Amino acid sequence: MKNLILIRHAKSSWEAPLKDFDRPLIKNGILDAHLVSSNISDFIPKTYLIWSSPARRASDTALIFAQNIVYPIESIVYKKELYTFDENQLEKEIKLCDNSFESVILFGHNEAITNFVNKFGDVFIENVPTSGFVSLQFDTDSWVNINKGKTKKIVFPKDLK
Repeated sequence: MKNLILIRHAKSSWEAPLKDFDRPLIKNGILDAHLVSSNISDFIPKTYLIWSSPARRASDTALIFAQNIVYPIESIVYKKELYTFDENQLEKEIKLCDNSFESVILFGHNEAITNFVNKFGDVFIENVPTSGFVSLQFDTDSWVNINKGKTKKIVFPKDLK
């Protein structure tokens, strides 16, 4: 069994004249990341690996979640390949995961996340919002063989307000 939790980065700013990669979180984004991460402990596997896009908004979101779910921040794996908006690239990276890991929590970007959960989950989601949490489960022992799985849990900030 393989478990994959996809989390879209928290709301970020378009205000500052920065490269897309460097955009910071805004206050509401930080609050939503804390809100969701403080309400998911029952849906987190016992052991897992955290992967994150190195883009500032994704890595800052991963840090907030890691602190709230008590995961050592120095163990977060930043993968430049996760700075993608394409679900095919996202799928490629996930399928490269070492099979010794049963569960992965991944912080990334839209459209890749929404399109991935719709391709691999069994619940259609029109749009995974910022700070959105979607847990998928696959009936396989190999990441390369993941196919249509089950959508086990969806947590969006609006559901908690």
